[in-house]
Amino acid sequence: MKNIKINNSEYELIENCDDCFSLEDILDKVTDYFDDFDYIFGDYAYDKVRLKGFYDSNNNKVKDINDISNLEDYRSNYCSFGSKTFLLKKIK
Repeated sequence: MKNIKINNSEYELIENCDDCFSLEDILDKVTDYFDDFDYIFGDYAYDKVRLKGFYDSNNNKVKDINDISNLEDYRSNYCSFGSKTFLLKKIK
């Protein structure tokens, strides 16, 4: 898939569970809040998408709650079982 432009940033879709990613679903949800994050993770529950920002583990802003190395913990503890997910990585 080609790079995805959202606001003033470019992203690469690196995970797309069950081909669930829809740019239309997230365009109005990706605000400037996500500008600093290295990743945007999305999960679908009840036909609605929920977004969370993550940092690379070596980013000086990283904390346990938003460290990409903890993504699987986040997925198992905060996402509905079997929910469709996607992961976008910012291209720098």
